[in-house]
Amino acid sequence: MEEKEQSGGLHFVGKKDELIKAKRSFRTLEGRDVLIIYHQGVFYAMDCYCYHAGGTLENGDIEDINGKLCIICPKHKYKITLAEGEGLYRGRNPQEKPPVFRWYSKGLKQRVHTVTEENGEIFVKLVMTPNWVDSDYYQGEKGKVERARAEESEGDMPVMKDDEDDDE
Repeated sequence: MEEKEQSGGLHFVGKKDELIKAKRSFRTLEGRDVLIIYHQGVFYAMDCYCYHAGGTLENGDIEDINGKLCIICPKHKYKITLAEGEGLYRGRNPQEKPPVFRWYSKGLKQRVHTVTEENGEIFVKLVMTPNWVDSDYYQGEKGKVERARAEESEGDMPVMKDDEDDDE
């Protein structure tokens, strides 16, 4: 898709109807790989690769976790809020009696970008503040090399046979 840019750093990413139908779309904007998500009537945009190990978020499930919509990284199941890019984890405070599992924040981990609509067209503005967010690593050259190396090693792994096949 040809990218047109408007003043103010807005990048045209597609027609609203097409992006709604697709639900998830991948775009490269200013050399940055961005995932555009349409979910429950709202558009979101975030760095495409998970902050943890660079796995693509494109096929991640979306779940409501503690009142926040999160995308779940298919690779290692990391939970990232769609709106803020906050990493969430479930844990217990051992000082509580009895310790109860709760959701905790790791803080901002995934860079999210601003989505706007104008006359049926969707635009994304890259948000580059604060200066460093963990997902930035997988947008750089070292991260790209690491992602490629991980994909290559996953391709070399033997295919596991399902136990269910043995029952037939």
